Amino acid sequence: MKTKMSVNEAAGFLNISKEAIHNRIRRGSIEVLVENGVKMVVLDSKDTSAKPRQSTVKVNNNNDKYNKLLEEQNAKLQERITLLENETRSLRDQKELMLIAEREKIEQIYIDKDEQLKNILATLSSQLQISAPTEDVETIDTHVEEEITEEIDDKSSLISLKKHLKNLDISDKKIKKIQSRFLKKSLKDERIISIGKKYYLDTSKYDYSDLIK
Repeated sequence: MKTKMSVNEAAGFLNISKEAIHNRIRRGSIEVLVENGVKMVVLDSKDTSAKPRQSTVKVNNNNDKYNKLLEEQNAKLQERITLLENETRSLRDQKELMLIAEREKIEQIYIDKDEQLKNILATLSSQLQISAPTEDVETIDTHVEEEITEEIDDKSSLISLKKHLKNLDISDKKIKKIQSRFLKKSLKDERIISIGKKYYLDTSKYDYSDLIK
């Protein structure tokens, strides 16, 4: 069975342009007749080529699925990026807090050592009847420092590291290693009292076996 259609109707039915219909007419691949001066296209209803094409619809459906997949993947990537940014920010904040805490700890160690040294010097100054002002005590010259260290050795429970090691009959090579160890520990170990370049121990109060070995 054949059906007559205008060029516009045939183009819509076949889902192609009017220009494509005219090209088919010129090639003779489609039957055409003229009625009352109007070209009419004759289509065979059994011809598969006369059925509306669905390729465009399928392509559009595939494009929609692909776009939806891309949107879902982008959303997941954005969530991952946000999570990583939050973790990075958290780690950075923790690092800054640790650095601040460590700096405050070191500053407090210096403050405690300074206060400890001032107390010792004040006590010894009282014993030696030194009436110099505070700023002079903090800038003691070598001669006065030697007098103070001698007074410590003679009258207090403290003993210099050098004298203590000498009493233990330790070799000079080993003494240097021990002194180096005390130098590293002096700022952090409350058992070690330093005056100038000398270190003092309170053996009646503390155990130093971990440093002297």
